Amino acid sequence: MLQNILARKVCLLLLAILFSLTGFAQEDTKSLLSEIQNLKAKQGFQVTDTVYINLLNKLGKNFRYYKTDSLLTISKQALVHSQKAEYVKGQSESYLGLGDYYSGKGERVAAINNYTKALILAKNIEACELALRIINNLASEYAFKGDFAKSLNNYLQGIEIAEEEGELEMLSIMNENIAGLYASQKDYDQAQIFYDKVKKLNDQIGDDVNSAQTMSNLASLYAEMGKLDYAMFNVNRSIAIFEDNEVMDWLAYAYEIKGKVYLKQQKYQWALYWYHQGELLHEDLDDDRGKIDLFNGMAEAYMGQGKDSLAQNYAMEAYEISNRIKFLEGTQKCAKTLYNINKNNNDYRKALAFHEIYQELSDTLHRNENKKSLTMLKTRAEYDQQKQTLIEANQKALAKQRGLIYAGIIVLIIFSIITFFIKRAEKIQKRLNTELKAKKEKLEAHEAALTDSNETKTKLFSIIGHDLRGPIGALQGLLQMFTDGEMNKSEFFQFIPKLKNDVDHIYFTLNNLLSWGNSQMNGSTTKAAVFSLETLVDENINLLSELAKSKSIKIVSELNGNTLIWSDSNQIDIVVRNLISNALKFTPENGMITIKAQEKNDKWEISVRDTGVGMDKVTVEKLFKKNSNITTYGTNNEKGTGLGLSLCKEMVEKNGGTIWAESALRKGSTFYFTLPKAEDKYSQAS
Repeated sequence: MLQNILARKVCLLLLAILFSLTGFAQEDTKSLLSEIQNLKAKQGFQVTDTVYINLLNKLGKNFRYYKTDSLLTISKQALVHSQKAEYVKGQSESYLGLGDYYSGKGERVAAINNYTKALILAKNIEACELALRIINNLASEYAFKGDFAKSLNNYLQGIEIAEEEGELEMLSIMNENIAGLYASQKDYDQAQIFYDKVKKLNDQIGDDVNSAQTMSNLASLYAEMGKLDYAMFNVNRSIAIFEDNEVMDWLAYAYEIKGKVYLKQQKYQWALYWYHQGELLHEDLDDDRGKIDLFNGMAEAYMGQGKDSLAQNYAMEAYEISNRIKFLEGTQKCAKTLYNINKNNNDYRKALAFHEIYQELSDTLHRNENKKSLTMLKTRAEYDQQKQTLIEANQKALAKQRGLIYAGIIVLIIFSIITFFIKRAEKIQKRLNTELKAKKEKLEAHEAALTDSNETKTKLFSIIGHDLRGPIGALQGLLQMFTDGEMNKSEFFQFIPKLKNDVDHIYFTLNNLLSWGNSQMNGSTTKAAVFSLETLVDENINLLSELAKSKSIKIVSELNGNTLIWSDSNQIDIVVRNLISNALKFTPENGMITIKAQEKNDKWEISVRDTGVGMDKVTVEKLFKKNSNITTYGTNNEKGTGLGLSLCKEMVEKNGGTIWAESALRKGSTFYFTLPKAEDKYSQAS
């Protein structure tokens, strides 16, 4: 009964699709519909027929950029039928279709979940071609999410499989997508290296449409590089092929690229002409992601003509689509355009808001993890190339010696000569292997040093990029507006409280950054001496009293004058200041902070307790782990760098102590650290 109901639903859907096909719907889509209708008309037809399920999945794939709602319905029906028939390949292709649907709608989690299910099933039945399609789409989804590291990892996995199986088309597609990752990071030289690989693969494949897709992407790259003649040459060739083959989704993209080339040339009328050609095609497409660059480009062209109202409309539409489908790169581009439009209209508040969105997304998309992954790929490629060169040289040398050995075996009567050649071959082989091993060890040591250097630079640039460049950029922008006369004194003074908070944050961050940088560069030495912890704590309480007063927080020191410490007072000063500052940051108004010290054998155990928001166990466990770099906002949205606790741990351990924390959500946190007692040091000295 259920089977008949499902069959009727699919039948009605197919009839609706047949009558709603556009004039440029692909011929193979019509052919598929005809095959499905003929199959259903046969006597004894069952919806669990694998031929029927395969046709449904193919039809859904054809509708990905034309009728996404139909893709969803067809994929769901194909999944139900495949599960009933226990047809694993059909289930995998159905999950792939569902992943494509949710990807187009910007539902990243749902898309990744469905792609993952599809991949597991495809690997279980060793369906190589299907698995490669899924891996490519999964990698693309991570790229849309802004996680280029995971995206790159999936592309490399797919390339390895494609090379083993000789799947040239998927090998071409994945190398081209990696080129796109480099282009998004503005590394155009590396992008061109991968496009050169793609062009060679396309020549072997011999598919004009495939080559045209690469040419249109190359045109976009050349436009970004400013090589507009190359860009126009490639896009014109791709348009001719797409028009001949009626590949409308890619043709719309090519029109948009041609519009971008004219936009770069500041020929706004011609740019709008080609953008409008793409807009007309999008009326019969269901491709939100493709509309973003199109509408944003139209906004820039209208802005170039001084038509800010039209520019605002198109830019906002592209911005809303980007947010709806959670496409970070699109949101970033549109925010920049809207910043320029609002600045032209003297709406500085909106301009500043969009500028902050653009800056934040730029930091996210170009974060050091992504750059590091791409850099390591470059290093790995260089290492593999050198290793392959050494192996080939070794093989050639061994082949030459084997030839001599075989000749010696033939001439059995000259036993001494045979022995000589054998020993000589072994000696050469050993020497070559030793050289290969030494060079490999040298490369591995270089790679390890590069990794350590990247970790230090990653943390440094992350702090500079996120916690210093933002406030300084905002200050620079406001001062520039004031200097240029775009803002009067009254408007400027409204931003003074915000600027003061930003400058205070920059000063505190720089202080920590310089201390941490000094310790990382091996320039920090610990000079222990006797000092009173009570005096040091009182100085820091006075230093932070204004911040405490602004939040009505009471800071109580229960230390007495006999709390004498044998440590480096400058380093412990940094520890105390950071812990009290953190307590102020996470304690709400009218809270309390208490500093105590308790004797523990030959050490003092110092505690800084607050009545703040507290932390869960998972966060507490991560606080002092290497490279954890936990950054959160305080109760009044105070910014942090995530560097303070790492610096505290380094300073305490350099002075022979340990540091840890205890916390409970909504009850507060207590940070403990130990330091040597001064009296023990006196007895050792005597």
